Amino acid sequence: MYTTVNEQGILNNYATEPKIYYAAYPDQDTQRTYALQGAFATLLVTTLILVALGVS
Repeated sequence: MYTTVNEQGILNNYATEPKIYYAAYPDQDTQRTYALQGAFATLLVTTLILVALGVS
């Protein structure tokens, strides 16, 4: 932690900043996994909405 003291003796603490890095574009396998997860999520939400409409 980086600490400074001003003229009046007040401490000022600064958090250490993490290193910045660029995100890597996902490869084809990861993109396919994301698409599959999206399809399952859409199916789940659609099913829940239809069940809620059917019950009410």
